[in-house]
Amino acid sequence: MRTIRKSREPASLAQHRCAPHADFDNYADKDALRIALAAEQRGLCCYCLARIRPETGAMKIEHWHSRHSFPAEQLDYQNLLGSCPGEEGRPPHQQHCDTKKGNARFSRNPANPAHRIENFIRFVGDGRIVSGDRAFDAELNEVLNLNAAVLKNNRKAVLDAFKSALAKRGDLRRITLERWLRDWNGESDPNELQPFCQVVVYWLRKRMARV
Repeated sequence: MRTIRKSREPASLAQHRCAPHADFDNYADKDALRIALAAEQRGLCCYCLARIRPETGAMKIEHWHSRHSFPAEQLDYQNLLGSCPGEEGRPPHQQHCDTKKGNARFSRNPANPAHRIENFIRFVGDGRIVSGDRAFDAELNEVLNLNAAVLKNNRKAVLDAFKSALAKRGDLRRITLERWLRDWNGESDPNELQPFCQVVVYWLRKRMARV
C-alpha cells in the first residue's frame, strides 16, 4: 500500500448525493467514478498495488467503510477507492483486497493521510508485506490476504528484477538512488506508476539510509 492523494470527485457523484433516495446502487455514472479513482491512484489497486483499469471487471469500487456497516458513507468520495478484482471467483484462501475484505473492517484508509499507512508497512525480501503493529499485521493477512502466494511472488519478482538491473549498472551512489526513488515514487512522471512499485520504493529508502 501507499498513500493515495484524493482528487476532486466526479460532478455526477456530487449531484447524485443530493438527489432524493440516493444510494450507491442507483448511482448511474459508475464509469466516471472508476476513471477518477484509477487516475488518482495512478493505475494501481488501493491495497496490493496491482494494475487496475477503469473498466467493469478490471477493477472494483471499494468502500473502505462498508456499505453494510456505514450506509451513510456509501456516497462519500473520501470513502471510495479503486481495488483490483482480487481473484474473485477463486477459493477464499486465494482471494485478496476488496474481494477478500467484503464487509470486514480495515483500520487504516490508504486515502487518509492521518492514517500514515506507509509508516506501518515493511516489505521483506521474499515478497511478504508485514507490519510491526501486531493488530495491523493481522489485518493485512486476515482481512486483505496481502500475502497470498500470487502477490508475494509478484512483489519478489519486481524487486529482484530491479536489483538485478541496478547491479548491472554498478552505480549505487546516493545521487543515483535518489533518481531511481523519484522515478519509482512517481515524482518524475504524473502518469501511471509501475505495479507493486512500493516494494522498490521501500528498498531504495532503506538502501539510501545506509549510504
